[in-house]
Amino acid sequence: MTTSLHDLFTRCGQSPWLDNLSRDAVIDGTLAEWLDRGVRGVTSNPSIFQKAMTAGDAYDDQLRSLTEAGSSTEDAYWTMAADDIIAACGVLRGLFEQSGGNDGFVSLEVSPLLARDTAATVRDALGFHEQLGQPNLMVKIPATTEGVPAIRDVIAQGRNVNVTLIFSLERYAEVMEAYLTGLETRAAAGEDISGVRSVGSFFISRVDTEVDRRLDAIGSPEALALKGTAAVAQGKLAYDRFRQTFSGPRWEALAAKGACVQRPLWASTSTKNPALPDTLYVDTLIGPDTVNTMPEVTLEAFLDHGTAAHAVDKGLDDATATWSALGGVGVDLDDVARVLEDEGVAAFAKAYDELLTALDAKAETYRSR
Repeated sequence: MTTSLHDLFTRCGQSPWLDNLSRDAVIDGTLAEWLDRGVRGVTSNPSIFQKAMTAGDAYDDQLRSLTEAGSSTEDAYWTMAADDIIAACGVLRGLFEQSGGNDGFVSLEVSPLLARDTAATVRDALGFHEQLGQPNLMVKIPATTEGVPAIRDVIAQGRNVNVTLIFSLERYAEVMEAYLTGLETRAAAGEDISGVRSVGSFFISRVDTEVDRRLDAIGSPEALALKGTAAVAQGKLAYDRFRQTFSGPRWEALAAKGACVQRPLWASTSTKNPALPDTLYVDTLIGPDTVNTMPEVTLEAFLDHGTAAHAVDKGLDDATATWSALGGVGVDLDDVARVLEDEGVAAFAKAYDELLTALDAKAETYRSR
C-alpha cells in the first residue's frame, strides 16, 4: 500500500528515515513494517540506545554472556550496539541495493566523549566501518570545531558519514566544505568517489526551543511575534546554501567522477511546543535531495495528516527576513548555535554515562553470582 511517506520520496525527492532503533523492533518485524510503510533509513544516537537497552530484558542474556566472558561494561555496550546495527543493516540492505546506494542506511554515532578529539573520532569512525563491514552503515560525527576535520578525513577514506549536531549556517558551510575537500582528496589519489554518501543533520526543533526562550525574555511585541519561526527559516536558508554549494564548476568536476551530493537531513523534527502543529518541521522542509529523520510519533502524525508537497524552497525571501528580524530584536544567533552545540554534546555524553551506569549495575549482579 502506498502511503504519504512513499509520496515524500516519489513525488518530492525526500527520504523519510526512522529516528529510533531497538533490538525488539528488529526481531519482531516492526522495523521491516516501517520500510513497507515508506521509511528509507534509520538513525540512532546514545539517547536512543539508552532507552532501548535499559527498558525490558532484550539485552540481558547477551550482557550476561559478555560479562561472564570478562568483557567490560563499555565493551559490552559497543558489542551489543554493533549487533543491533548489523541486524538493522541487514533489514535495510535490499533497499540500499535497490536505491543504488542512496538510501537504506543505518547510522551509529561515535562515542560522545570524543566530540572534541579529532584524531580519536577519525580512528573510531574508520574502526566502526572496518569492524561492522556493512556498506549501508553511516557513522555519525558531530559538527564540532574538532569534528569538521574528522569529517573531511573520513570522507577522504571513502566512508559514509552522517554529520550530526549542526546548529548554524556558518558551521553548515564548514561541513559542506569538509565533504567537498574529502572527495577531492580521494579523487586526487585516484580512488573511486562514486560510492561515498553523506548527510548533514540540522537539529530543527531545538533551535526554536532556544530562540523562543530568548524571545520570551526580550518580551517585546516584535520579539513575541517571531516565536516558532526561527527553525524553519534556518532550514530554508540552509537548503538554499546547499543548492548553491552543490552547483557550479567545482561541484560539476566532482559529479563528473560520480560524486553524490551531501544531502541536508532534518533531525529533531518532533515539535516540542504543543502550540505548534505536530508536523510543522516535516511539512515545511520537504524538497529534493533531503532527508527527514523522525521518531515514530511524528511518522504516525505525518501518515495521518501530513502534506507531501514541495515546501523547503518556497518563501526564501520570508525566511531571510525572519532571520534578519530575529537579530534585529536582540537574539544573538551565533550564541544560540554555541549553546545548542554544547548542550547537544553534553546531552549525548550524559545519556552515554547513564546507560553505562545502568548496564554496569546489571553486569555487577552477573559478576557476583
